[in-house]
Amino acid sequence: MLVPTLNTAPVEKPISVDDVKAASVIEFTDDDDLIQALIDAAVDHVDGYAGILGRALINQTWDQSFACLPEPMRLPLAPVSSIAEIKYFDTDNAEQTLDAATYSLFTDALGPHIIRAPNATWPSTYSRVDAVTVSFVTGYGANAAAVPASIRRALLLMVGDLYAFRETVITGTIATKVQTSATVNALLSNHRRVVP
Repeated sequence: MLVPTLNTAPVEKPISVDDVKAASVIEFTDDDDLIQALIDAAVDHVDGYAGILGRALINQTWDQSFACLPEPMRLPLAPVSSIAEIKYFDTDNAEQTLDAATYSLFTDALGPHIIRAPNATWPSTYSRVDAVTVSFVTGYGANAAAVPASIRRALLLMVGDLYAFRETVITGTIATKVQTSATVNALLSNHRRVVP
């Protein structure tokens, strides 16, 4: 399985500059660009394939390529709401689209996966590392309101901490390393995926 690629990015972030300013009681606009940059960093830390949750927050489309048609075809992100399409290279190395009636999307304890429909057969594929590409829509929903409240609150706390402590070490009479908030870890802990 190759590294997945982002095909269509989400249209908005799970939290906004106004959300952060309300949560952190910031009443001026001078730091709005900085706050947006901190939001981007916090969201990058938790969202998507490289994020610590192994989840997409707001709907986005990803492509995952395989060397063949395995069963099950495990998808690297959750939750998955739909399969946009499955393309494959046939034995002549010509790209084809797999009939949607031949497969189904399921989710188990290890996450979303695709299995062959009863009585269906997988076509033969050309020998190449990207013989099959699944395009899938993943995320909790189309906008920030669909993201679980605990994830949104954790992001607000992360951005608040990043805004208040702009260095990784606070120097005073004793140098102290800035730690990740235990509350942030607690809020995110039940959303971390079990990766197969």
